[in-house]
Amino acid sequence: VNSLTKVDRGAAEFARNTQVDRSRTVVVEFDANGRGAWKFRPEVGSLNVHPGELVTVVYDLENTRAVPTTGQAIPSYVPRLSAEYFRKIECFCFQQQELGANESRRFPVVFVVDPKLPKDVNTITLSYTFFEVGGKSAAAQPRQDGAVRVGQGG
Repeated sequence: VNSLTKVDRGAAEFARNTQVDRSRTVVVEFDANGRGAWKFRPEVGSLNVHPGELVTVVYDLENTRAVPTTGQAIPSYVPRLSAEYFRKIECFCFQQQELGANESRRFPVVFVVDPKLPKDVNTITLSYTFFEVGGKSAAAQPRQDGAVRVGQGG
């Protein structure tokens, strides 16, 4: 297991015990939004997947600052009801990520679309927004009055 991502053991067990439904294809679209110091993008825009199939996609993340910065990816799904049928097994979004100054990394997302996804859902969009975690970077400097100044230098 990549130490930069975590594994959802329940989802992993689900994937092992799920039959692939080859009679059905779902388009999964991938989107990324970086806030602040991040350049963030999926390596592919979409994939055709069969429900029950174990799938891996990769997101590229770059810290554009000259200082280490910590952030967290927050997922969202369209249609919203698809979230309960989108089973992430491994994801960088399960924990905060710290990238060094000007560092780039590739992060896998391993998932299964539950075969119980309603038949009228043919497309799922997985969108991540990557936010800087306040007070976790060298850019968050304490001021003399005890307040914290965030976002300086970038």
